[in-house]
Amino acid sequence: MIPYPFFDKSPIRWGFIGCGAVTEVKSGPAYQMTDGFEVAMVMRRSIDKAKDYANRHNIPKYTNDPKELIESPLVDAVYIATPPDTHRLYALKVADAGKPCCIEKPMAPTYEDSLFVQKTFQEKKLPLFIAHYRRSLPRFNKVKQWLDEEHIGSVRHVRWHLSKPPNEVDLSGQYNWRTDPETALGGYFDDLASHGLDLFSYFFGEVKEAKGFAQNQMGRYNAYDAIVGNWIYKNGMTGEGSWNFGTAHREDKVEIYGSAGKITFSVFGEEPLQLTTKNTDETLFIENPKHIQQFHVENIKKHLMGTAAHPSLGEDGLHTSWVMDKILGVI
Repeated sequence: MIPYPFFDKSPIRWGFIGCGAVTEVKSGPAYQMTDGFEVAMVMRRSIDKAKDYANRHNIPKYTNDPKELIESPLVDAVYIATPPDTHRLYALKVADAGKPCCIEKPMAPTYEDSLFVQKTFQEKKLPLFIAHYRRSLPRFNKVKQWLDEEHIGSVRHVRWHLSKPPNEVDLSGQYNWRTDPETALGGYFDDLASHGLDLFSYFFGEVKEAKGFAQNQMGRYNAYDAIVGNWIYKNGMTGEGSWNFGTAHREDKVEIYGSAGKITFSVFGEEPLQLTTKNTDETLFIENPKHIQQFHVENIKKHLMGTAAHPSLGEDGLHTSWVMDKILGVI
């Protein structure tokens, strides 16, 4: 459904709460290069780091006060790019200010927090976007096209395995919010699995039920490092996943099985898409953009201007939060 235009002005001026690594290449430049968007202000707890980011990216205003940014008349919409434990806090303040918001994934550390944020924006009739940007990438929309056109017949099952060795921070024992259970109970699962699970909901619709097991095998940090899950979609399809962050080698492989074929791809890598049927064995490489959130941000603009609906809204992020908490056994 085409949304009702929220803005009839241009440019739409954005403020960033958080301007760390994710905003350097993945997202920040995408907001600046989108026609009709400007980045008017950035905020970081360290005023020196906020100033440095603003100077390097030619952004006119910077602050270390989130309230100043959210309430600024120079800011029309807010992008929250902080760790998940502050997503709810800042999102509710943005909603109180009556401004549209985009939240980095995962939407919040828990389904309960995500639900509160979603209901607040819904009640205030404010646009809420979640940065599950893979829904906007040409690479994955090609997979969706193959599925919609039934190249592999009726879809029966999806399987995803993601594993990787512990990194230098894990081995050193240094603090990492991604493995702090107060911020991310599932550890890297919270940070990474949300991308694939959300993408699958984009492909196949909502999950009806999900279950799983989670444990810590390595003992290097307190969050979970080994998770397995199974789920079933409302359309009757089944799914399974395994995520392990203490293996010797990295692997990222999705297999979609249908009644007439199979599709194979990687969620995070750029390996070619593979379509295999009785009469077809197609391999297709589709390059991601340099600023990987480019199409996601362009779709935000279309939504705010009322020309097309964005594929990743608050209700989508909420559903992914529910699926993840079900797999972790939280709900």
